[in-house]
Amino acid sequence: MDISPYIDHTLLKPTSLFEDIERLCREAVMHRFAAVCVPPPFIDFARKCTASTGVKVATVIGFPFGYSSSAAKLAEAESAIGSQADELDIVINLIRLKSGQWNQLEAEMQLLTRLIHDHRKVVKVIIETGVLTEKEIIKCCQMYGNLGVDFLKTSTGYAEKGASVEAVSLMRKHLPTSVRIKASGGIRTYDFAIKLIEAGADRLGSSASVAIAEEALAAK
Repeated sequence: MDISPYIDHTLLKPTSLFEDIERLCREAVMHRFAAVCVPPPFIDFARKCTASTGVKVATVIGFPFGYSSSAAKLAEAESAIGSQADELDIVINLIRLKSGQWNQLEAEMQLLTRLIHDHRKVVKVIIETGVLTEKEIIKCCQMYGNLGVDFLKTSTGYAEKGASVEAVSLMRKHLPTSVRIKASGGIRTYDFAIKLIEAGADRLGSSASVAIAEEALAAK
C-alpha cells in the first residue's frame, strides 16, 4: 500500500532548529507525504522549503495542552493564517471537557472554525482520546461533527496514551462521513499505521514517517 499520502510528517519539539525543519521538509518532499506539521515559528520557513511541491504545511494551535484562552487560540490561528499555513491542528480545552463545560467548548471551536474556513484553510481538532472515556469521545464526535470541522484528531503525542485502533473505530462510527480522522501519537511502525487506516483513519501524524515509508516499500 502507498502509505505516503496519508502521512503528516511531524516535528513539534520545542528545541527544534531550522536545520531540523529543513530536513523534515526535504524528507516530506522525497517521500511525497501529505504535509509537514511544524511549530508556528517555522511556518514561513517550511512554506519556502516545500514551495511548488504539493506538500502542505500544517501547524498547531493551543499546543500541547489546549487550556489557553479562546482569545489566545484565535490570535494564534490568525497568525498561522497570516503565515499561510494550510492546515491548523487545534487542541481542545480538556479542563472544560472534564468539567462538563461543553457549551464553552462548542463556542470556542465555532469561532475558530469560522475564522479558518473563511480563509479556506483546514481545521483539525485534537481531542486527546487517550484520556477520554468512550462517552466523551462519542460526544466530541457529535459536537465537532455538527460544527463541520475537517478532521477529528486523536492525540497530541504528549498524553500518556496516543492513537489506538479502538479509538479510531469508535470515532469513525460516530462521525459524519464528511469529517475525516487523523490518528497521531505513538505511530512508529507500518503495521500499526495500516491497522489505523483500516479502522478508518484518513491521515496519520508521525515523527517516524520515513521509517514507516521505508517499511511500506519493503512490504511490496
